Amino acid sequence: MTEHTPENTQLFLTAAMPCPYLDGRMERKLFTHLTGRRAATLHHLLSDNGFRRSQNLIYRPACDGCNACQSVRIVATEFEAPARYRRVLAANRDISVEVCAPRATAEQYALFKRYLDARHSGGGMTQMTFVDYEYMVEDTPVQTVLVEYRLASDPGRPLVAVALTDVMPDGLSMVYSFYDPELGRRGLGNLLILDHIQQVKLAGLRYVYLGYWVKDSPKMSYKVRFHPLEVQRGPLGWRRMDPPPVA
Repeated sequence: MTEHTPENTQLFLTAAMPCPYLDGRMERKLFTHLTGRRAATLHHLLSDNGFRRSQNLIYRPACDGCNACQSVRIVATEFEAPARYRRVLAANRDISVEVCAPRATAEQYALFKRYLDARHSGGGMTQMTFVDYEYMVEDTPVQTVLVEYRLASDPGRPLVAVALTDVMPDGLSMVYSFYDPELGRRGLGNLLILDHIQQVKLAGLRYVYLGYWVKDSPKMSYKVRFHPLEVQRGPLGWRRMDPPPVA
């Protein structure tokens, strides 16, 4: 089945499959290919309408009777770190940051596998080979970087976190990130988001795109702790979300 955007871009609809976020639900996705000279323009246009990139595809949930998956972005220019995130930054002062070309390495893949085995055991991605990981990182038709985070206080400078990130005209889109599961007390997942917020500010841009948020999925709850946060509401465009109650 296919549909067309106003720009005559052909969209395809996947068959229904079990939802990875909500038990007992089925998911379908609209998707299209990002190719040719229009890839970057189409990527930005569709991202502004709630789509997400995966390799050379860009997709959006299109589930029957369900709109639980909501695309969210942080208004980085207005973000002020509360005490909890200032503590994360202080605890990770010994982490160095390097922005690299999107090239897969054995070191990254080893960390990727440790992260998946510890945090997403049983998920489909745990079966990914190095070649699969290489495609995930390198098969991109748009401007993409890898951000590597290393423990500078260790003489070996081990890799402790990685973010695969798309550079957008108005910000940064965090496509996928992973980190050392044995360093849980450092809050590395939050550190990656905080660092991207800072990079957006330094670049004079505005947003950090976090992908999809599902209200009833515990795995997604961390996203709503970053405010101001906007959610994509279809024809209504992006709308501010109310911050969560203070605990």
